[in-house]
Amino acid sequence: MSWFRSFGIQEWVWVGVFLLAYGLYVWRIFKIGRQLNTPVGTVFIKLVVRSLFFALLITAFLGPVLGDAQREVKSVGKDILLCVDLSKSMDARDIAPTRLEKIKFELKRIVSEFNSDRLGVIIFSSEAFMQSPLTYDQNALNLFIEALNTNLVPTSSTDFGPPLEMALNKLQTDEGRQVQQKSKVIILISDGEDFGEQTDEAVQKIKDADIKVFTLGVGTEQGAQINTGKGVPALTRLVATHLKEVAEKSGGQYFEINDNRNDVNRLITAVNNIEGELRDTRVIDVSANRYHLLLLPALLLLLFDIFVNVKTVRI
Repeated sequence: MSWFRSFGIQEWVWVGVFLLAYGLYVWRIFKIGRQLNTPVGTVFIKLVVRSLFFALLITAFLGPVLGDAQREVKSVGKDILLCVDLSKSMDARDIAPTRLEKIKFELKRIVSEFNSDRLGVIIFSSEAFMQSPLTYDQNALNLFIEALNTNLVPTSSTDFGPPLEMALNKLQTDEGRQVQQKSKVIILISDGEDFGEQTDEAVQKIKDADIKVFTLGVGTEQGAQINTGKGVPALTRLVATHLKEVAEKSGGQYFEINDNRNDVNRLITAVNNIEGELRDTRVIDVSANRYHLLLLPALLLLLFDIFVNVKTVRI
């Protein structure tokens, strides 16, 4: 037999209080008995009943564990890379408060939904940069997401090729080791204005590696004016065509956030439907607290003490 709790100071204090209080009670009964010159031996009946009740209560509190068992626990998860467009068009306000601020809010929700998976963040415009490597640390991920802004990357046009190439490379290798591609996912988030020439080639490599790309378009067809930094405002619209092509060619799906539609829940469901891979298997000891087996006789003794009267002083 083993125990969930050890017999510590708190338990010794309870035992001490019980012995002191009941000792004073028994001493008082014996004192009265001597004064009245009458036997008081029956006081020990209640003493035995209450001592057993108290002992059972303390033992139940300690949590007796009867029998040992082992269980195999499997850790299953996915590797998910989030590629986030930080070109100037993401500052457009056709999605309140801006496209980028809306995406930052939704990214935090995505991170919380995939708490058993490794996630990483790649930022890009015409070039791609690793913002956060694959990690289980949700606090770190949320800090990286909160820091996202369009000043983190060169202020030029958008190119899907570099972030997709970087994501493929990171998912294919893990600290120099070749890993399975079965449960790797890329989520590409942009307003869809792709001016690169290497996107098709990158998507074909991803498809050959059996990795799916899920794309999330953000913006509206009406678009909004943005400040280009050259004194001349420019109109930016959601161009879903490029994002849909990337998703379709890789076997993924296209989702969208606009002024009256938010597909993030559908995106989360689609990624969840991808089977994770086995990370590791552990055998752990499983034991059950059997305190209730002692509480039942303790309750019966308590009822006996309440309903059965014993004269401790006979006159």
